[in-house]
Amino acid sequence: MLAAMPPTPPPTPEPGERRIRDRGDACPGALRLHSADDGRLARLRLPGGRLTSRQVEVLADAAETLGDGRLSITSRGNAELRGLADDCGAELAALLDEAGLLPSPTHERVRNIVASPASGLDGLGAADVQLWARELDTHLRSAPWAAALSGRFLFVLDDGRGDVAGLGGDVTLVAVGGGEAELHVDGRAVRLASSDAPSAALAVAGGFLAAARKAGTGAWRVRELPEGYAVDIAESGVTARPVAAPELPQGPPPAPGVLGPGALSVLAPLGRLTAAQLRALLPAEEVRLTPWRGVVVAGTDPGRLPLLDAAGLITRPDSPWAGVTACTGRPGCAKSLADVRADATPGPAPGSGSGSAPRRPTPPLLPVHFSGCERRCGHPHGAWTDVLATAGGDYLVDGVPTPRTALPEAVTAARTTR
Repeated sequence: MLAAMPPTPPPTPEPGERRIRDRGDACPGALRLHSADDGRLARLRLPGGRLTSRQVEVLADAAETLGDGRLSITSRGNAELRGLADDCGAELAALLDEAGLLPSPTHERVRNIVASPASGLDGLGAADVQLWARELDTHLRSAPWAAALSGRFLFVLDDGRGDVAGLGGDVTLVAVGGGEAELHVDGRAVRLASSDAPSAALAVAGGFLAAARKAGTGAWRVRELPEGYAVDIAESGVTARPVAAPELPQGPPPAPGVLGPGALSVLAPLGRLTAAQLRALLPAEEVRLTPWRGVVVAGTDPGRLPLLDAAGLITRPDSPWAGVTACTGRPGCAKSLADVRADATPGPAPGSGSGSAPRRPTPPLLPVHFSGCERRCGHPHGAWTDVLATAGGDYLVDGVPTPRTALPEAVTAARTTR
């Protein structure tokens, strides 16, 4: 009797050819745990990256008692718990539900909403899009059909400063002032009243599902729709006027440091926070995880910044850790060819008590991402320095073969090259 053969994977699409999806997406969630080499992984969707103080405490406790003691921040400002036991799913779900982190079991994986994390805190931006995020999340969870969206479908809400507009949203809302907003989808845009923006974003998501059903390719994202099956904004029920030659705003993310009279911005080294670092963020009125593996702390004393530095968080834009990210790598991921987190370490951690100040790289520096395999999981958007592990134990830095021992110098040179 012949052994069963694995199914033949669908062919890789040619450049410009739309992908055909023959299965649902396997994105992990809070209830659908992913199996990794270091245990189970849970991914929590946090619209706008928002956490209450109580939720921060619950996640710190869950990381310590159920996981590996750390919380990972994703490139969408969501949270991941790793190192979970196979049988902890029910206990974790109960903890999350009690803390208000699991408001809809049927929709928990589709609550992918990124919003300008400093919106409403620093006096910049044309509107407080964190309010949009909450309204959109309510609409999303109230629509039974929205549960059919892929766990990768992304809503992006930019307050006009341009920090998140370029993060590759399927539906992007941009505040433009004067009580108006622009809705962008697949290179087209319309202008409408700000008060209508969240409901319009959801309606366009419904238009995507309709187009995907007609196309029959199983598309997960708007960019995967084949030619001739674009999302029709008007047919989605959105009444608005088209914008000629629409452009998305571009601006920098909030730098580590003081954001305003009651807000701080910090980064997590390599995108991971220990339970102690999570608790060090408190007291606060609100904590917002950011797509740059950082945290905006609202309703806190700016004088606490040295305490956060002492806790090992990145509090200065000239820190050698700023802009450095890495995938999980070994030993957590079976596909990784290296322990990229160890190789990505630029030096002593901020606030490590070594007595010497962090070295000051010459700004501005490109973000750099260390990848254990060619999937490059979690890489930044826009321009970035690509550091890729190879089977021989060395790396490619922007495609250039580089011995592991020469990584620090090669990465620094690549980050400063324009």
